[in-house]
Amino acid sequence: MRWYSKTYIGVFMAFLYLPIMILIIFSFNDSKGRTFTGFTTKWFTQLFSDGAILDALWTTLVVALISSVIATIMGTAAAIGMEKMDAKLKSVVMNLTYVPIINPEIITGVSFMLLFVTAKKWFATMGMDFEFGWTTLILAHITFNVPYVILNVLPKLRQLDHSLVEAAMDLGCNPLQAFLKVAIHEIKPGIIAGFLMALTFSMDDFVVSYFTTGAKHQTLSVMIYAMTKKRISPEINALSTMIFIAVLVVLVIVNLLERKAERKSKYSSVKWKGGARDHVK
Repeated sequence: MRWYSKTYIGVFMAFLYLPIMILIIFSFNDSKGRTFTGFTTKWFTQLFSDGAILDALWTTLVVALISSVIATIMGTAAAIGMEKMDAKLKSVVMNLTYVPIINPEIITGVSFMLLFVTAKKWFATMGMDFEFGWTTLILAHITFNVPYVILNVLPKLRQLDHSLVEAAMDLGCNPLQAFLKVAIHEIKPGIIAGFLMALTFSMDDFVVSYFTTGAKHQTLSVMIYAMTKKRISPEINALSTMIFIAVLVVLVIVNLLERKAERKSKYSSVKWKGGARDHVK
């Protein structure tokens, strides 16, 4: 069974990472074709002089950051409110929260498009201009990111020891101060996880962005899709390689910091126990 499990894991990992490795290799290909003709780094150099790709990357990053920050704030507030609801109402709201996640993206994208078209006509009757672009992209991304934040924060709220909050209030904190100084630190891992998930889904999104983007502002995924009708530029391969390396570096740093924090926590626990034994003696 060992060889079977190892073979399965090997095939699975190859299926996941072989396409990425091929993309990285072809980002250094000297030609634009599908045959590797020689090693070069010119596509990385040309990438920084391609205004269209850099604009799409800038749009993707700005939309992802703004929508993720707002979705994190809204989702955290919603999770806190849901935690204080009675069981029946909470069950209903939870089911509604799952709908945007389970709902096919194509339906979500078309729904947003129809909503924004209707809003555009409504603003036009008042003599105001409403165009597809930054606003529509950010609003759409906030909406489909909020449920992911809620689902990450709620488990941490269930694990929260409310006696700590009550103790802080007994020591002179008002409810807001107790939340900001005590509760927020206890649920911080869930908030960070929700933010990172929202950021990832926002940068990765194509379907919703395709239906809500404008002519002047396109995300990277929409731009790459438009390129597939002709030929994808090798500069996209170079950009994808840089993004992959950046994500890999961030993951390594986060894992190292988590290990360091765990070791520090274990050391503090052992030191505290040792001091307690000495005190008893």
